[in-house]
Amino acid sequence: MGRGNKPLPLYEGVEIIDIGSEGKAIARVDGVVVFTTHVIPGDIVDLQVIKKREKYQEAKVVKIRTGSPDRIPAFCEHFEVCGGCKWQYLPYEKQLYYKQKQVFDQLKRIGKVTLPEILPIKGSANSTFYRNKLEFTFSNRRWLTLEEVRSGALFGDMNVLGFHVQGMFDKVLNVNKCWLQPEPSNSIRNAVKDYAISNHLHFYDLRNKEGFLRNLIIRSTSIGEVMVIVNFFREDVLKREALLQFLAERFSEITSLLYVINEKGNDTITDQNIHVFKGRDYIVEKMEGLRFIIGPKSFYQTNSQQAYELYKVAREFASLSGKEVVYDLYTGTGTIACFVASRAAKVIGIEYVPEAIGDAKINSQNNNITNTNFFAGDMKDILTTDFIAENGHPDVIITDPPRAGMHEEVINAILFAAPERIVYVSCNPATQARDIGLLSHNYQVTKVQPVDMFPHTHHVENVVLLEKITD
Repeated sequence: MGRGNKPLPLYEGVEIIDIGSEGKAIARVDGVVVFTTHVIPGDIVDLQVIKKREKYQEAKVVKIRTGSPDRIPAFCEHFEVCGGCKWQYLPYEKQLYYKQKQVFDQLKRIGKVTLPEILPIKGSANSTFYRNKLEFTFSNRRWLTLEEVRSGALFGDMNVLGFHVQGMFDKVLNVNKCWLQPEPSNSIRNAVKDYAISNHLHFYDLRNKEGFLRNLIIRSTSIGEVMVIVNFFREDVLKREALLQFLAERFSEITSLLYVINEKGNDTITDQNIHVFKGRDYIVEKMEGLRFIIGPKSFYQTNSQQAYELYKVAREFASLSGKEVVYDLYTGTGTIACFVASRAAKVIGIEYVPEAIGDAKINSQNNNITNTNFFAGDMKDILTTDFIAENGHPDVIITDPPRAGMHEEVINAILFAAPERIVYVSCNPATQARDIGLLSHNYQVTKVQPVDMFPHTHHVENVVLLEKITD
């Protein structure tokens, strides 16, 4: 119901005309913008308004009267119930079009800066099985399909290993086949679920926070290495060792078999002790002759093939001659720092997470790179006059912050450091645009290159080159 208990309107026969930020579909009714989901431009739909705002409305689709000429069938059986891969009905070339448009719109609307012509987006060679990391949840409350609910039947076995249903923290969708990560990901997940059910292991109760099996993380690399992390809520040595031994014997391709006992209220393992059951405590990825170790807590771009394309863009934009001092902010495990080091005089990597800096140092050593140095700490605290005096004035700053973008104090620190060029890599064009606006008094945007890391989603990576404005 609307304000004053007035019913919210139902709009019939409305055409979807565009896709906006965060992948929301857009219609316009009597001059009012209406946002909705799960439809594409060209669809003719009936929309039930669920929220009225001053300048826009939100609605859910109650009927698709006529499908768009661009609409294609979804390839995944879990489509729409699973929270991922929402653009499966949109041809990939159209996905790229709307991602490129999103970058332009965000930079113009939020950044309010003069833009050069945006380079054509770099699409992903693989639009399925492109991820190198997935996390699955054990639950004793399986999501029931609409058909199961309507049947009225009572289902005794509610154990499940899969993905959270969108918007429901305590409901998990059983996943038969996920199209995101290559084998042996699906085989490992299904084998673990079957073993756990057959051996009467307790799946986690997300509401009451009790049980034995909590999460399963699978990581893989382009050279065939596989890491499996089993997250247990409590210790049971006999049952834990039996499950892990089953995995070790069934899947000889697992390079790193790890486990964690996590009794916390949340699933994060960055603050937990992770134990090795078999193999190494890391896996190895290769890129252009470089070897990168990836630990259980390490960040690595989740599309390995596109990460190479992304880093090549960043390196090209940096325009290194071999004489420059480069600061790599949010360096993570030092992948970009190592990738550009051969073309720079010195690379300084800065990252908040100490474990990641430890991996960055190892990655540098393993690749016989001697012109890098890495520091752990808060960016705004590290980028001081003394630090720059000791490590050299940066000619180029490469920054790859998280989705929230850069803190204003970090931007002030960059302005203080005053490099000739800033290469800004972002997974969120909106926060990137905001930050560019704050830099725009001293820097102008000279190149923009979108890169698609996540096919079938609205997410897009973007690289921007900012060059210092000279008087």
